[in-house]
Amino acid sequence: MFAVRQSIMVESQPLDIASLQAWVGRTESRPDQVTAAPMAALSATLDRDDPPPKPGDPLPPLAHWLYFLPIHRQSELGADGHAKLGGFLPPIPLPRRMWAGTRVGFRHPLRVGEEIVRESRIAKVEHKQGRTGDLVFVQVRHEIRNAAGVALVDEHDIVYRPGPQPGDPAPPPPPQAPTDHAWERLIQPGDVLLFRYSALTFNGHRIHYDRRYVTEVEGYPGLVVHGPLQATLLVDLLRRCLPEAGVKRFAFRAVSPLFDTAPFAVCGKLEADGHTVQLWTRNSTGGLAMSATATI
Repeated sequence: MFAVRQSIMVESQPLDIASLQAWVGRTESRPDQVTAAPMAALSATLDRDDPPPKPGDPLPPLAHWLYFLPIHRQSELGADGHAKLGGFLPPIPLPRRMWAGTRVGFRHPLRVGEEIVRESRIAKVEHKQGRTGDLVFVQVRHEIRNAAGVALVDEHDIVYRPGPQPGDPAPPPPPQAPTDHAWERLIQPGDVLLFRYSALTFNGHRIHYDRRYVTEVEGYPGLVVHGPLQATLLVDLLRRCLPEAGVKRFAFRAVSPLFDTAPFAVCGKLEADGHTVQLWTRNSTGGLAMSATATI
């Protein structure tokens, strides 16, 4: 039996699907420590009035994204502010990288002061045909451990897309967001909010803070609101409205981009079963930007 090698040309570079799928199973292990300063900084960024974190305090849901940061040397960055192709992730020659979705299972808390380890594995590499060309989806599975074992499992979906081209069709409008929310909070995504979240996560991607780059090179109308920031704001809404609830699972899917050119809303409701929370972000025209579900 001979494997058929699927190869297509992408912006003058070959996209060799079989070679990229050979990265499935690649692993990486990184240690870190749960320190208090990132927690306090995130609380301030979310405009919360939390007490200063102290040793033994549990991390709030999704705050694990403040650790194991991608600390690349300046010379290792590409034109978009991301790390250049290669390293742990497969070298996909498509210029746009977006966080498409996540599924997180929380088993027991991570606490301030603990030594922790993240074990990561490339779980899947898939090629699909999109409206404006080829798409490659990479799924990374992270397991974060403390002394008690695996504390959480985070499955992270990354999508790689072609850059904008003359004559590309205009994106279709997103579906309308639900209107039956029980909770709603209006967010003004200004430059400072996006900068602070980029700084917290050491995210050099220029679409979140460099207005000239994002409009002139990427062709977007304004700065792009981070997907993880939207997800964090949704979990924060749940924490504000159900402060005693413990989150067991959280999953989100990015539906359409949000920009800093207009306010957006984070919305949610508790289902009748008392355990399922539906959450979503709504853009300024009522369109759905992110859909999420939490189990409490």
